[in-house]
Amino acid sequence: MASAEGLSGLSIGRLAGDLGLSKSGVATLFGTKEQLQLAVVEAARKAYVDAVVRPALAHEPGAARLRALIDGWFDYAAEPLFPGGCFWAANIPDYDSRPGPVRDALGVQRGEWLALLAGHIRRAVAALPADAGPAVGGRAAGDLDPELTAFHLDALFVGTNTALRLGDPDALPRTRRIIDTLLAPIL
Repeated sequence: MASAEGLSGLSIGRLAGDLGLSKSGVATLFGTKEQLQLAVVEAARKAYVDAVVRPALAHEPGAARLRALIDGWFDYAAEPLFPGGCFWAANIPDYDSRPGPVRDALGVQRGEWLALLAGHIRRAVAALPADAGPAVGGRAAGDLDPELTAFHLDALFVGTNTALRLGDPDALPRTRRIIDTLLAPIL
């Protein structure tokens, strides 16, 4: 529900109705709408980690793990875990200007994702031989700023999710080509 209609559309009453439970029973579990929203953010994080991050950890650190992480995201986007597509792309824009615990939780999750990407980019750069020459476009691996590159990847992922939700059949292959070019020095 939160991926399709946003966290703001969640309510204890609606959840109770959808699940066939009493409103007071659901309220006992979560207390407030905000606590329900925070629980949903955490549940979405766990589902994302299980679907995208954990499988990538089976690969060797460096380029192989980074590629597996990116491929995991492509699988997540192609066959969404949630009816509305990417939970983060659906909810961060709605909460980015609303101070409070829900915004903070979404921000922490985004920060952790960016740090994870940057760390794997950094490891992929470090694993290359010192004499590795320039790749596509004349860029060398050392030219990649891990944090900036992670930001680029995240922006591509969010834009791709939007394109997919709007029915763009070329979104995934187009994004894959862009990422392959962006990461050519290390992949």
